[in-house]
This record gives sequence, C-alpha cells and structure tokens, in this order.
Amino acid sequence: MKPSPARNLWTATEPLHAVVYFAPEPAAAAKDVGLRGWWMGYFAGRAAPLGPIGPEPVTSMFFGFAPGMVARALPDAWTFASPDDVLRTRVEAVEAALARLLGPDTVDELVTLLEQAVAACHFDARPLAAAWSAVPRPDRPLARLWLATAVLREHRGDGHVLAAVASGLTGLETTLTHLATGATTREQVQRARGWTDEEWSAATANLVDRGLIDAGGLTPAGAEIRRTVEETTDRLAAAPLEALGPEGVDRVLELATPLSRRVIDRGGVPIPNPMGAKRP
Repeated sequence: MKPSPARNLWTATEPLHAVVYFAPEPAAAAKDVGLRGWWMGYFAGRAAPLGPIGPEPVTSMFFGFAPGMVARALPDAWTFASPDDVLRTRVEAVEAALARLLGPDTVDELVTLLEQAVAACHFDARPLAAAWSAVPRPDRPLARLWLATAVLREHRGDGHVLAAVASGLTGLETTLTHLATGATTREQVQRARGWTDEEWSAATANLVDRGLIDAGGLTPAGAEIRRTVEETTDRLAAAPLEALGPEGVDRVLELATPLSRRVIDRGGVPIPNPMGAKRP
C-alpha cells in the first residue's frame, strides 16, 4: 500500500525529532540537571511540559510502556530537577546535537513551514501535543526546528493512541500487532517498553483468542484492524497537511529528507529503532 502524505511527512521529519532519544547531548544534559539514569531522563524530558506529573497519566499518554517502568522514573524525577529545568536543558541539548549533526545549513524555510503546520494542529483529546504546543518558541532556528517536530510528532502520536483505543487495543496489544507486521522485532521493543515475559505472553494469548494474530503473524482480521488504526491515525493528522497544501507538503519533504538522512548517516538515530523511524 502506498504511504499516505501524512505518513510521508512523519517519515521525513521524525529523525529530526528522534535525535533527542539517541544523541549523547540530551542524555548528558539530563544527568547534569540531576536525573538518575537514562529512562528517568526520557520520561521526565518528554513529560516536562505537563509539569510535575505522576506515573498514571504518563502511562496513559505514552500508551506503549509498562506501568511499572514509568513508575520507576516518576514522580521521583521531580525531586531531583524541576520540570522547567528539565525542559530548558533538554531543548538546549538537542539543539546542540542538531548543530553537530547537521552542520551550518540554513533551516529557516523548513522552520517556517513546520510552524505553519503546527499552527493548524487541533489539540482536542491530545494532551501531550497540547502541552508541547504551549512551550515558548525559542529564538534560535535549530531549537525552533526541533520544537516544531516535537509538537507534530506528539500530535500524530496522540491521534494514534485515539485510533488504537477506538479499535479495542491496549498499548501492549498495539505494539504486538505492529510487531506482527514484521516492522520490528520483540528484541528491539520489549526491553525498551518494560513488559515482562508474563505480560507479553498474556497479551499475545488474548490477541490469538480474538483471532487477530496467529503463528504466521496478523490474521485477516488483525490486518484489517491495523489498516483501520493507521488510516485513522493519518486522518487525525490531516490538519497540518491541509494548512500546508500539497505544494507546501512537497517542499517540507524536499527540505527535511536530506537533513533526516544526514542525521541518520552520522549516527544521530539508529535504524532500526523502537519507534519505527526509517531513513526517508
């Protein structure tokens, strides 16, 4: 099936955002500000615009993580560093990472287009994207670039959660049906999401009982659910594309694709990875 324009936009821009999860600068910044361990930095950094939030709403919004994994990081993170300090140092660190990976290329036009797309986002029932949209816009181009990609990816991600829940899938079940497409592997995902073997097996058995997966992967019914989830995700992510128009979307792809390739080729984002970002 041919990728949709919404999927193409995500593929072209996600590596520019995903630097925050793989480059050394954000991890070092989280450590320097007082956070304990990489995963505490991940959960606190991604949730920082929401304030000193606890594990239950973060588990709900992040959707694919085991509750116990989130609870090991939050709310303890806020005893070591404030959300404001975590957010400030995170943006500064990813800006430094992008400067190192991208070099001196001008990104002003791409930033303008992405911020135009962000301005068109709808945030109803999208708490994570709404929180990131409220972060004050920096005056530095690479920081603005990253913040725009953060809002757009969380906007799409919140919509993906809505689509999966509407299709009757839990976070782990959504992950398992994604794995059943062959897009990634259990080894790449299970440890990164914190699920025990027992939880993994129980969710797998439930999907088998529902006729959604079998030993060969997705059943026809499972493939239909995955198609529905992906199509709904794209539909819920349509507003930014409509604001850009076809020519604007094409221009974003033209500008972002070589930058994302450079990030990947220079080691900023590994391929494959748990979130499924690809080399555009």
